[in-house]
Amino acid sequence: MTDRDRLTTLLASEPYWTAQAMQVQGSRFYRALGAALEAADATNRRRLYETWPDAFWDFYTRGLGLAQAGEQA
Repeated sequence: MTDRDRLTTLLASEPYWTAQAMQVQGSRFYRALGAALEAADATNRRRLYETWPDAFWDFYTRGLGLAQAGEQA
């Protein structure tokens, strides 16, 4: 998957689970980014995703796991 594909996927996704994964599983820095993501409007979400694409993709995939676990509970 290319960086552009990842950005498109991130922008189309609901940020809740990505932000949750960052706040639960991340270091203090990533917890703060998760809080920023949760509070961000669409323009600022794009800026966050473009600035730290690998980190947000990692936590996006972790968030998918959290979402699945939440559905099963």
